[in-house]
Amino acid sequence: MNASPSVDLGEKPFAFLPLPAGRSTAKPRRVGLTMMIDQGLPAHYAEDLVACAGEYIDLAKIKTGTARLYPERVLRAKLEHYKDHAIKPFIGGQFHEFIVATTAGRALTAFYTEAIRLGFSAIEVSDNVIPLTDRERREHIQRARDAGLEVFGEVGGKDRRTTPQELLDQAAICLEAGASLVLVEAAELVEGGRVDRALLQAVTQGLNPEHVMLELPGPWIPDVRTCDIEALKKLLVLEFGPDVNVANVAPDTVLDFEATRTGFGVAGPLPSQLQKPA
Repeated sequence: MNASPSVDLGEKPFAFLPLPAGRSTAKPRRVGLTMMIDQGLPAHYAEDLVACAGEYIDLAKIKTGTARLYPERVLRAKLEHYKDHAIKPFIGGQFHEFIVATTAGRALTAFYTEAIRLGFSAIEVSDNVIPLTDRERREHIQRARDAGLEVFGEVGGKDRRTTPQELLDQAAICLEAGASLVLVEAAELVEGGRVDRALLQAVTQGLNPEHVMLELPGPWIPDVRTCDIEALKKLLVLEFGPDVNVANVAPDTVLDFEATRTGFGVAGPLPSQLQKPA
């Protein structure tokens, strides 16, 4: 990922406590990425959030088609503020799906051009609402790449269970077409409020950790409670280490999730931080 240099936010309190060696702390990070979901944060809220926790945010998803509803000056200013702090904003995949569904793809060129004009350098290609064939998935990613955009390809679905092999096959198509990251749909990782550990293991073992990002579920997925989201955060960090790539982190939990990554959160110290009694 290309990004501007991280901004120095000054000294840290309790600096005598070391961070775990497995946590990447300098931007731009190759792994250990945190993607925050921006569902329409007001500009001053976003500025305050970046001042407090911006060094722990790598990507900001401008969710669904909300980019169509902002005053342009507000959207452009927020995107620039993110980029000034090495946070890459991108357009969520359902906006791309809307363009495909309502214009039969005819407005995609205008969509890409407008995204770049506004200050985006990346978009997501997904098929949560509009199913894509393997050929269509490949062509959409290549077309956006040809327009000059970085692409994140989402795999899996919200309305049915996908097998591990189907997810891996979809991920291979995304990467071969030029996507830089594969986002694993959160609904695939949770079934009936419980984490599907077998699927999680299959995906993480079958893909390069630098190329896969695991989405957290949210209230848009049936039977998912806040405690389920928190449990998945802990599981991901404890099972795959502090540098696991995680998406859909809520803005008000960014700092708390970094505490989980570094052992200072409710999951407790990481195994590497524990010391045996003298």
